[in-house]
Amino acid sequence: MKTVVSGWVAVITIAEIAKSIQELVNEQTVKTVDFVSPLVLCVTMMLSILVVHHERRRGVYSSGFQFCFWLLLSTCAILIFQSKVREAVSDDGISDVFRFVTFHLYFPAILVQFVLCWFSDKVEEFEQVTSEDPPCPEGQATFLSRITFWWFTSLVVQGYKKALERKDLWQLNQDDASATVVPHFDKCWQKQVQKSRKIQQSSSETPATDGIEIRSMNKDGTTYTEVNVVDGKKCQPAKLLNALVSAYSPMCLMTAFYKLIFDVFQFLSPLILKLLIQFTYDKSEFLWRGYFYAILMLVVAILQSFILHQYFHGCFLLGMRIRTALISAIYRKMLNLSNTARKNATVGEIVNLMSVDAQRFMDLMTYIHTIWSGPLQIIIALYFLWRELGASIFAGFAVMVILIPINALIAKKTRDLQVKQMNMKDKRIKLMNEVLNGIKVLKLYAWELSFEEKILAIRNKELRVLRTMAILNAVVSFTWTTAPFVTTVSLKRLQAFLNNEELDPNCVQRDLNSKHSITVDKASFTWEKDAEKTLSNISLEIPEGSLVAVVGSVGSGKSSLLSAILGEMEKLKGSVNVKGSVAYVAQQAWIQNATLQDNVLFGKPLSKEEYAKVIEGCALTQDLEILPGGDQTEIGEKGINLSGGQKQRVSLARAVYQDADIYLFDDPLSAVDSHVGKHIFDHVISSEGILKNKTRVLVTHGVSFLPKVDLIVTLVNGEISEVGTFQELMTHAGAFAEFLKNYLVNELENEENLEADLNDIEDLKRAEDLVSQLGSIMEDEGTKSLQKQVSKLSRMRTMSQTDSREDIRPRTNSELSAHCKPLTSSHSSLAKSGDIPQSPSSPGTKRPALKRQQSEFCHPSEKIKEKEAVIKQVEEKKKEDKLIQAEKVETGKVKMNVFYAYLKSIGLVLSIVIILFYILYNVSSVYSNIWLSEWSTDKPILKNGTNGTMIQVIDTDQRDLRLGVYGALGFIQGAFMMIANVIMVSGMQKASRNLHFSMLLNILRSPMSFFDTTPSGRLMNRFSKDIMAIDMIISENFKMMLMCLLMVASTIIVISMGTPLFLTAIIPLTILYIVVQRFYVATSRQLKRLESISRSPIYSHFGETITGVSTIRAYQQQERFNEESEQKVDENNICYYPSIVANRWLAIRLEFVGNCIVFFACLFAVIGRESLTAGIVGLSITYALNVTQTLNWLVRMTTELETNIVAVERVKEYSETPTEAAWVLEDNKPSDSWPDSGRVEFKDYGVRYREGLDLVLKGISCKINPGEKIGIVGRTGAGKSSLTLALFRIIERAKGSIVVDGIDIASIGLHSLRSKLTIIPQEPVLFSGSLRMNLDPFDYYSDDAIWQALEHAHLKNFVSSLPDKLQHECTEGGENLSVGQRQLVCLARALLRKTKILILDEATAAVDLETDDLIQHTIRTEFADCTILTIAHRLNTIMDYTKIMVLSAGEIHEFDSPQNLLQDDNGIFYGMAKDANLV
Repeated sequence: MKTVVSGWVAVITIAEIAKSIQELVNEQTVKTVDFVSPLVLCVTMMLSILVVHHERRRGVYSSGFQFCFWLLLSTCAILIFQSKVREAVSDDGISDVFRFVTFHLYFPAILVQFVLCWFSDKVEEFEQVTSEDPPCPEGQATFLSRITFWWFTSLVVQGYKKALERKDLWQLNQDDASATVVPHFDKCWQKQVQKSRKIQQSSSETPATDGIEIRSMNKDGTTYTEVNVVDGKKCQPAKLLNALVSAYSPMCLMTAFYKLIFDVFQFLSPLILKLLIQFTYDKSEFLWRGYFYAILMLVVAILQSFILHQYFHGCFLLGMRIRTALISAIYRKMLNLSNTARKNATVGEIVNLMSVDAQRFMDLMTYIHTIWSGPLQIIIALYFLWRELGASIFAGFAVMVILIPINALIAKKTRDLQVKQMNMKDKRIKLMNEVLNGIKVLKLYAWELSFEEKILAIRNKELRVLRTMAILNAVVSFTWTTAPFVTTVSLKRLQAFLNNEELDPNCVQRDLNSKHSITVDKASFTWEKDAEKTLSNISLEIPEGSLVAVVGSVGSGKSSLLSAILGEMEKLKGSVNVKGSVAYVAQQAWIQNATLQDNVLFGKPLSKEEYAKVIEGCALTQDLEILPGGDQTEIGEKGINLSGGQKQRVSLARAVYQDADIYLFDDPLSAVDSHVGKHIFDHVISSEGILKNKTRVLVTHGVSFLPKVDLIVTLVNGEISEVGTFQELMTHAGAFAEFLKNYLVNELENEENLEADLNDIEDLKRAEDLVSQLGSIMEDEGTKSLQKQVSKLSRMRTMSQTDSREDIRPRTNSELSAHCKPLTSSHSSLAKSGDIPQSPSSPGTKRPALKRQQSEFCHPSEKIKEKEAVIKQVEEKKKEDKLIQAEKVETGKVKMNVFYAYLKSIGLVLSIVIILFYILYNVSSVYSNIWLSEWSTDKPILKNGTNGTMIQVIDTDQRDLRLGVYGALGFIQGAFMMIANVIMVSGMQKASRNLHFSMLLNILRSPMSFFDTTPSGRLMNRFSKDIMAIDMIISENFKMMLMCLLMVASTIIVISMGTPLFLTAIIPLTILYIVVQRFYVATSRQLKRLESISRSPIYSHFGETITGVSTIRAYQQQERFNEESEQKVDENNICYYPSIVANRWLAIRLEFVGNCIVFFACLFAVIGRESLTAGIVGLSITYALNVTQTLNWLVRMTTELETNIVAVERVKEYSETPTEAAWVLEDNKPSDSWPDSGRVEFKDYGVRYREGLDLVLKGISCKINPGEKIGIVGRTGAGKSSLTLALFRIIERAKGSIVVDGIDIASIGLHSLRSKLTIIPQEPVLFSGSLRMNLDPFDYYSDDAIWQALEHAHLKNFVSSLPDKLQHECTEGGENLSVGQRQLVCLARALLRKTKILILDEATAAVDLETDDLIQHTIRTEFADCTILTIAHRLNTIMDYTKIMVLSAGEIHEFDSPQNLLQDDNGIFYGMAKDANLV
């Protein structure tokens, strides 16, 4: 249609051109305009048609350019139309009928085309995109709809009718999605990186390294960035600012253009006001001019509003894109960080980079143009002031010039303080992250108070810095000055992080034509560049399809060798080549917060046949039957609802399912018992297993597997000592023979457990062969002793075989001992109980059930159909059974108790005082303006001059009075503002401290069930983003809202005083204002909530990724995880973008109300000019002009306060969650010596994990005497771990009681209980800080006591060798210690506390056998007189215990000595041993 109309106009213009040519041919006079005008119009129409089609091809269906063009053309045509009408009605009549007719054919067409521009073109069907989310209507909105943001109205109305939900929101525009934004920025950033490398190469004589090193140096608490110097040459960092400018300068220039036009328009209103004041002063001017000025003022104000909010919209959109790009860049960088860089860049710091520093760029965008706009406005203002006031303006200008460097100095000081504050925040977030990750350990050790004090100490320092910053800003506030300075801090922090050293991607070559699968040639490796070598002179060739075992003592470098093959270490020399894809199983399993199936698939499509095969091979079938949702069960963060063994088998299944070419296994079998380990080795790893044709490298301590491997690599002190087959290495007394001898000696060192050892050797014959071979090549005393022990065991076995042929009869304990093979039952170690709701089972079906399970264990494929039917039922209950529940979203208006809680945190009296001083400030401000207005209308004194003339004389007394009062009012204003600001700073700081403290206090006192169901990212969001809002944003919102409210009230009063008629207009305008405000607030508030909860998954995903970064890199899954992160950022932006638009939607409409106030103020000034003075008119209209922005800011700040107070709501929510029992009960504290004997009695004890769930322990009744050693066994879900958790009251009783040395543990405080029990937990958790702090955070013990504990924990030599000894700094999670060393640190903690009761919760499940031996030896010697309760992982460790407690379905089914239990061949304990073929 638009093309047709434009074509029609072109035809008319061609007709006019033809007419002009005809007249020229007929030698008639033709005016130049009659020829040129239609010619230009014809060309214009042709161009218009081309532009329409070009824009349609680009997907533009409503053109702003076309709209403006047809608007101007229509305006010009209206003026011509008026002339034509006048000509037609004149006496002379129409002079040129042809052109008169063509114009009247052309004029309607122009108007029709202008009207068509109000509508958008129809979207072609093939261009419509289908998506789960509805498309954003902005793309198809008309130009008018876009500049007024009318397209957003439907969402506002929907938000007013009901609380918005995520499904109500639109998808992101394509240009704003990560898929578009991230590659664009990454391209610009990589250019800067390459440029930096070229500069480095050209300036250095030595070849440049791939990484660009930036170090953060600490000096006096201040962090600054320093560039490394290599051979005297600076390593130039890549410039982040340059990359941002390169990527976003076009969009930034467009917003600058809007800003320039707006600044020009700002000076039009004062000029029109001057004309209006002159009109009021000069009563002789025509009245129509006054009305014209009023209308002109309205038009200029409306155009100003349109331009300003296009500027703001562009700035916020640019900020959102920059934030998206930066978060992606941070995430991508984290996936590639070197180990040295990771040591410096903690999780807390990187979360801050994402949440705070990236956010600062969004905030900066609206201020950045002030750098050039501010001086421009000052220059233009000075010019107009010069014209009005002359030289007197220089006094004010001089004051401004003097204040600029003062403000710049304050801004610089603010920046320095900002650096300090960010350092404090980084430390606080880092420590909080560690506390949340290790909360279970803190509770078991009763260490919460120590870490609470550490966090609060950092928080108090942070608040002191924030207080100083706030006072500086209270003294003088120049936002446009401070914003760029403060953002400089964030820029430097981000640039430093993005320039951190990365892992060398060429460290490991991938030559597919290589002869061997893995080739390492004369290579040396280290974990950090400046550290000593970890691996030296490694040369190794591993043929395709071979199975290679890597053995060596603790700390010999086994795990490091696998890391070197993966490219995770710094290569100092040599080469590494890997042929084909790699799968990796880490020593500590990494599990995602996803379903068990998703953890196994790991991004690969599901093949049911392969999947079933993998599940069977990795011994997961029985677990799937026990888990409530089978393989669709959601696994909590860090695998919280899986045992150590289950996690390791899921990790193993993930690797197997990937069908890679090379498999690297970092001792995965140490986390499972020997029977399951044998099953996995036979069905997966061995030459007969699923991976039989793959290249497999297995770090292992399992001696029974070694004869079955193709090659054995022996490591000693980081070097390869020997490589060969088992038979080759057993021909001489080398490092492997020494390793084997030490292993066997350790296993057999306890004479009393002789009959229960050698559990990892397949049978006695193999043991005899091993010792025989060792004896032939080694003749030391250790080998001879070993031969004697095995000979004794051989005789016992012979007796056992003889007895087994006899009829079953009652036997003596010594006879029974001969029948005992080492017991390591799968039922005791498949998983820890209690974390998983178990399937109900009848107590009466003990043995049949076990036999059935064993059968199912071997045949999982038969259960697939049945399992699929169950999954359908599980899906229906998935929401209610979901472990990690969706974050709660409040709906509707923020409750008044939230505001009350915040004001209460400040102090109610202090709040009233703050409001009072702001009112006094505003009153003094208004009166000073009224005083100035009255001063301007003072009439001069007239005196008779010479020659009969009258001269004006200044009344100096009156002038001095006016000046003195005005100065005094100014001083009073400043004093009131200063006092109000200082009091507000104090109040807000108090609120921040109180709210953070109450949340921290409540979180640390929350039960473990809270942490099991709440992702750590959600909690980190509260402690980072929400606390930042309380610290820095809410106080400003509160201040600005109060100022705006008082300003609006002042404006209405001042205008009404001058023109009372204005009150007639204020009522409908107020109604319109309230309607708009109510619609907006309902929508904006809910959008803020949705945005807040959509932010948490970004941090949760990041935390999860950084924990498993080695696994992700090994599987080459970086891109998939990048995409997942970007999807979560997009999800957040889907909620954030509407809130940007909502602000603009509101501003346009509120400014229209403000513009109406300006118009009516002008209109009523025109109407009442006879009774008004020029001063009053100027004052009222000046206030009216200011109220346009003030009204907008009032609603904005009211809404911002309500939306940001959501942070208080969210903090308050986690300050009121249910907590544990009191830590200490002063009235009922046990004595310091309690427990003095270690007697434990369970009386009909029952417990459940949460209300509404079944009991996991049912009627437990038993007595444990002082000094008894109790082994606790049972299958998955039996209740083993629940029993230990109950002892610590991690879960509270549902019935019955537990009595320890005569005291019911429920009657005393939790810390009184937990500090008197000792535990060695399954997972060794360390915190960043000194080694001494990790052993004794309260500084209770002397250094001598700690050294003694370290000696008994076999760590003294290691710690003594460290440069800082006890002050050795442990990194986050203790990553600079091996897993075995971390577990020994936990043993040292237990030795320090050494109470009468010791609990071992599968303490050796995740460590190698050597560490296990050290721990068991220490426990037997140092805790000999203690009561010990052990959840058994390797049954040989409890065969000498006093009693064995067999749990099944939450009940004690057997409780007696091991010898007595083995006499009952129908018993569960006997059956567990027999099923494993151990008796």
